[in-house]
Amino acid sequence: MLYLGLPDSRGLASNINVLVPESLREWFRCRLLRPLLRQLRGGVTPRRLAWSLALGIVVGINPSVGVTTLVVILIAWAFGLNQIASQIGAHVATPLHLLLFVPFIQLGVYLFHTRRLPLTRRQIEHLSHHPYRLFQSIWQWEWHALIVWGVIAAIAMPLLAIYLRRALVLMMRRHKTLLRSRPAVH
Repeated sequence: MLYLGLPDSRGLASNINVLVPESLREWFRCRLLRPLLRQLRGGVTPRRLAWSLALGIVVGINPSVGVTTLVVILIAWAFGLNQIASQIGAHVATPLHLLLFVPFIQLGVYLFHTRRLPLTRRQIEHLSHHPYRLFQSIWQWEWHALIVWGVIAAIAMPLLAIYLRRALVLMMRRHKTLLRSRPAVH
């Protein structure tokens, strides 16, 4: 295990060290840091990259299942954003998607005063015997959860883009040699 110093507001390593396993650091470097640096080195501006990442993250936490990749591709294409960065953002947000799925639905139930989620075995069995009602309830929960997510996304995406842009600018300053070096040819 290695120690990772956290940067302070000036970008300098502070005295607070956090214990991070080497495998996690290597995953972070290979899956996030290097692809983003390659995009910056390839001429993508920090602003466009930040908006691309923010789009991916926000769409990545939406309460629908199985359509995130396609939705990110279509929206990034429509707004001329970076596809790679948007997909990185969406896939990094997957754990958040799993954590926020039920809360989005429950918030939709609360705000729209609809029937609660069936969480007991008896409730689920009862709905399974009524497929039309089950389909109708699932669609209603999903629709209300998507409305809640849309409101949150409209607020979160610009804020996320601002902070991601700042982080990317700091990353560019910290890794100037990587930005100037030529990409490896495979």
